Amino acid sequence: MHLFITTKSSMNRRSFLQQSSLVGVGLAVPTIQTIDKIYTPLNRNKSTLNVAILGSGLRGQSHIGLLLNRDDCKVVAIADPDEKMIATTKKMFEQRSVAIPTLYTDGDHDYLNLLEKEDIDLVMIASPWRWHSEMAIAALEKDIYVGVEVCGAFSVDECWELVRAQEKSKTHLFFLENVCYRRDVMAILNMVRKGMFGELIHLEGGYQHDLRAVKFNDGISAYGPGVEFGDKGFSESKWRTIHSVHRNGDLYPTHGIGPVAMFADINRKNRFTHLTSMSSKARGLHDYVTNHPKGGPDHPNAQIEFKLGDKVTTMIRCNNGETVVLHHDTNLPRPYSLGFRVQGTKGLWMDVNRSLHIEGMSEPHRWEEAKAYLNEYDHPLWKRHADKATGAGHGGMDWFLVNSLIEHAKTNNQPPFDVYDAATWLAITPLSEASIVSGSTPVTFPDFTRGRWTSRDITFAMSDAY
Repeated sequence: MHLFITTKSSMNRRSFLQQSSLVGVGLAVPTIQTIDKIYTPLNRNKSTLNVAILGSGLRGQSHIGLLLNRDDCKVVAIADPDEKMIATTKKMFEQRSVAIPTLYTDGDHDYLNLLEKEDIDLVMIASPWRWHSEMAIAALEKDIYVGVEVCGAFSVDECWELVRAQEKSKTHLFFLENVCYRRDVMAILNMVRKGMFGELIHLEGGYQHDLRAVKFNDGISAYGPGVEFGDKGFSESKWRTIHSVHRNGDLYPTHGIGPVAMFADINRKNRFTHLTSMSSKARGLHDYVTNHPKGGPDHPNAQIEFKLGDKVTTMIRCNNGETVVLHHDTNLPRPYSLGFRVQGTKGLWMDVNRSLHIEGMSEPHRWEEAKAYLNEYDHPLWKRHADKATGAGHGGMDWFLVNSLIEHAKTNNQPPFDVYDAATWLAITPLSEASIVSGSTPVTFPDFTRGRWTSRDITFAMSDAY
């Protein structure tokens, strides 16, 4: 598939440049009336959901596998023009002796026929990035509850379109950020809420994952060694690598910013005010193709000038004074790490060395292994449901994500990561691109809640239910 606050006294040269940098790259924040929406939610309490899947690639198949383990939902329809992925997906149902859903495979836009014809309670979107918002908006317009996979936006306007669609709909958008449910992340969230790190000062996160074998493969398997992408690639290499050719910014911010936003109560008594981004030179993908046995200096892909810097660093300022650093690093050899750091007036935690330091509890000026703390402060959600998550993807956190989605969709409740969170996190990509192209100029962060962040309540993981 292919997708598609300043005051007069503060209007100085810096703020003028910030606003100008947005306008210069087509990211001007639209004028929005600050009035409450007229919202009449669907009143429902369903025990079983009819689910449609838009995009049956590897991520979509992962979701389908979890859904097939449940008795409170039924996959009734799938839309995807990729014949290979559809064939693999059909086998999942055949192996379970479950009826194969109605398949919509007639081109990129056949999902619109699915939305029109099928009786659906929930749509799960796991298509390539450029389709996420388009599909989500189409489903919201049909008053269908939406679970949409993560990525980065293509423009700030796209984020506003998502918000407007949600505010006109009678259902909700659940942003499927699974890392918020990672076990150690939730234990640290528990410690943050208990005040063990004191007042938060600085946070870090990001996406630091060597994806060269995903961006280039042999056209046969997702991680097969190769140097092809686009039409000659397989799975994500068909579409993901193209972004590295044309774009330069934090292309995949939400795995890092999602947990950070939960730590700092973003959009709930706190918000992001502005960011600045810087990009390194781009060498990693070129070197990979040039030095690969199936590539070489004469391979056509070795002639491509990739635009995405190998290391993109974004700094964000919060309204309440915290600073945030995000890392995007996918084109160089490195071990996987999301690079979380939580630092406050009483101590800090860093996941890269699996250590922390709590003043008054840790030996002065010494790191302490985090494992004992993570066990002691294991979040009640994990304590209650860990057995059910055994074997689920990404260390079990995918089970918690899908379970929360299903339970919220049954009653049409507002999700823990809603459209305002989605818009805020997604916007980091075009804002980082704007900052980089303007010489790392600070860029103002839109307030997608339009002032509601001052009164919105925290809902994520406030109980052991879901």
